[in-house]
Amino acid sequence: MIEFVASSRLFNLHTHHTTYQFLIDPNGFLLHTYYGRRCGGDSFGYLLRQADRGFSPNPREAGRDRTFSLDTQPQEFPAVGVGDFRTPVLEVENADGSCAADLRYVSHTISSGKYALEGLPAFYGEEGEAETLEVLLRDPWTGLEATLYYGVFPQLDLITRAVRFQNGGSQPIALTRAMSACLDLGRMDLDLITFDGYHTGERHPCRQAVRPGLQQISSIRGITSHQHNNFVVLCQKDAGETHGLCYGMALVYSGNFEANVERSQFGDVRLTMGISPWHFRFQLAPGEVFTAPEVSMTCSGSGLQTMSQNFHRAIRHNLCRGWWKTRRRPVLLNTWEAAYFDFDQQKLLEIASSAAETGVELLVMDDGWFGERNDDYEGLGDWFVNLKKLPGGLAPLVEQINAMGMDFGIWIEPEMVSEKSRLYQEHPDWALQIPGRPSTRGRSQLVLDFSREEVWRSVYAQIKKVLESANITYVKWDMNRSLTDVWSGALPAQRQGELYHRYVLGVYAMLEQMITDFPKILIEGCSGGGGRFDCGMLYYTPQIWASDNTDAMDRLLLQYGTSFCYPTSVVGSHVSAVPNEQTGRTTPLNTRAVVAMSGTFGYELDPRKLSERERSQMRAQIDEFKRFYHLLQDGDYARLTNPFRDQEFTAWQHTAPDRSEALVSVVAGMARSNAPFRTVYPRGLDPDMVYQVDGWGCFRGDTLMYGGIPLPQGGGDYQSWQFHLKKV
Repeated sequence: MIEFVASSRLFNLHTHHTTYQFLIDPNGFLLHTYYGRRCGGDSFGYLLRQADRGFSPNPREAGRDRTFSLDTQPQEFPAVGVGDFRTPVLEVENADGSCAADLRYVSHTISSGKYALEGLPAFYGEEGEAETLEVLLRDPWTGLEATLYYGVFPQLDLITRAVRFQNGGSQPIALTRAMSACLDLGRMDLDLITFDGYHTGERHPCRQAVRPGLQQISSIRGITSHQHNNFVVLCQKDAGETHGLCYGMALVYSGNFEANVERSQFGDVRLTMGISPWHFRFQLAPGEVFTAPEVSMTCSGSGLQTMSQNFHRAIRHNLCRGWWKTRRRPVLLNTWEAAYFDFDQQKLLEIASSAAETGVELLVMDDGWFGERNDDYEGLGDWFVNLKKLPGGLAPLVEQINAMGMDFGIWIEPEMVSEKSRLYQEHPDWALQIPGRPSTRGRSQLVLDFSREEVWRSVYAQIKKVLESANITYVKWDMNRSLTDVWSGALPAQRQGELYHRYVLGVYAMLEQMITDFPKILIEGCSGGGGRFDCGMLYYTPQIWASDNTDAMDRLLLQYGTSFCYPTSVVGSHVSAVPNEQTGRTTPLNTRAVVAMSGTFGYELDPRKLSERERSQMRAQIDEFKRFYHLLQDGDYARLTNPFRDQEFTAWQHTAPDRSEALVSVVAGMARSNAPFRTVYPRGLDPDMVYQVDGWGCFRGDTLMYGGIPLPQGGGDYQSWQFHLKKV
């Protein structure tokens, strides 16, 4: 619920459990006053205090009053050059070369429903689910306008923010920093949690104290990156899974980003998030508009678990869309580790036949089916079937696989081009390259200039023909390198700073076109695994391949970190062969399945090489996944242990929203001689409800939560168990 108190010029944004508040001061500045547990609506403006200190300058309206300074006040949307020396969200380059922007309140509107952003992903709300606040700010000296958007989802405890800039003046203005949100939290003793890593080791949580000065994570790779995710948490020092105040902020965007946490000279904490200003310069002629991407925020007064569950519900139901939003995802088998580039129609049919016997529902043909693609040095950009491998094209192959009772999917990498390809020979200028300089290769390929509509439409036209040629129900959209040589022949020199962002808009435009033309195709996002795992992509692809690392024990770490923002239903996770390709580790087939079930679930192996016992296990695993799907994909998720700290075992839980049922999953570490007894403690059960625990007995919820479930002893390294609790 959004309310405006005219007498005090106060905005209250209420969700079910939180209140977000700011006000308009007498000079038209927007000052932030509160974000936390829900309150009745009284103004927290009395906490705004002033003093002459710290060499903090004063606006001219203050006259001889040296106590008011933007450098010491909590702001909603701080700009540069007018007295605030903390990290701004807006920096400009005016026509006269100055960089000041002085945004003052002009007007506001409150409306039912959720705003949308043209060409950009955003959370959406059905009728009655959300309200929108728009606040118009203007710099009276240049005419630059900023419309601040706030979307309020009361039942989700979610608030979204975005900004639309318009040059309302008569001279050009360049935006050199145009971030989406600022959260000024005052003087608080907080920890910062970021989610960092590397290729095959993404989204590992890193918790550190917020210290004086600036702490920053960012990506300048053109994508979200394997190295840093564009989701961060601020929380009280003693906050844990079930207690403490926590703030989560996620950027709904898939390109260069920056998140800054700054503790000022007086201990105030500021969090800003948005597009990275690195090599960013967006020029606005009079009348032109730029829209910054959306940020989503949630606040929990009861720990990290509630914060995560708020994001999970919102992403599942108000960000993911389309045919596959709530449908059960098919159990798939991807051919990459089974065949790599070395396959033909006969081999694919043999793999498909073997997979079908185990209950697999979808066969995905990975890289190597198109152009002259026999290795990763050639063929990208030529999206037509390789008739040497598949003499009859896709249609007869797909028909035979459909006859086995399975659907069929393909792998594509539309944003890339090989120099050894027809597309590159015909259009070398379509690749990102700087004239007069040698190109920088990544995975032996170049990046296509998707900022140009003719480029992505040409690529899409090829892929569309392929998708229309056969009954294809799944597409894996990969992206296997970072952006370098970022220069476009379609932009003048003074607009090259727009290219990174325009590239992302082109990717979104092609994805939107594919969804429009093929609404029932399931698209899985991928960027060398988890290099573009973000809320922006989830608006178009309802699941993302979480990592190229399929080792079950490593997956415990990265799926743990991923769970802080992203729900199980969007996490691409498969069972692969052992010894594992990435680590060389051997883990039991059951353990690999238990880990993969906390994702979209599938297989990344050659079923022809499995023993009959393993094939029987595979059939049972698929049946179990279907049996528990409603819990695994739509239940409330809880982290019962921390695998970075707890070495004996890792445990997590999916619970039905009405608490009538739960599934507790446990994976043990290395076996130890004469090891102590181990117990797992479920969470979030109804204390008065009696639960049947599979193969164990009936117990009240409070007994299970406080007494725990004893784990079996022995059995070797990396054992796993699942305990199904169901109301009697």
